[in-house]
Amino acid sequence: MNELHITVSSEAELPDVAKQILAFAKGRKLFAFYAQMGAGKTTLIKEMCRALGSYDKFSSPTYSIVNEYKIETTGESAYHIDLYRIETTEEFVNTGIGEYTTGNHYCFVEWAERAEGLLPDEAVKINIQTQGNIRNVAIFMS
Repeated sequence: MNELHITVSSEAELPDVAKQILAFAKGRKLFAFYAQMGAGKTTLIKEMCRALGSYDKFSSPTYSIVNEYKIETTGESAYHIDLYRIETTEEFVNTGIGEYTTGNHYCFVEWAERAEGLLPDEAVKINIQTQGNIRNVAIFMS
């Protein structure tokens, strides 16, 4: 398993962190985020989308479940999924979220633990731990 660990002490560092994560992912497009509420998942996803070339208005898809962003440089779509409100495997399957996570486009999944065992093995796993204003970001790939 490949691992990368990054300590983030300010939001100003996030554009560089996003680029590091995308480079570490080596072309993989599915990212599974694990972190507590308020740890900065959406903010990091926004910076990753910007690093890819998207300039859309970013927001958490907590209520819509899926937001789509356009990557201007390639014309591709990137999908931002929030599984916070998904409570069962059946609900995950019935909403069609699996179609987003198995496609050949960028997909960023918040609260990925709610889909444990349902996401493809090639997902890049990103765990964010908080210590005050410091974020310890651990990235894993199998």
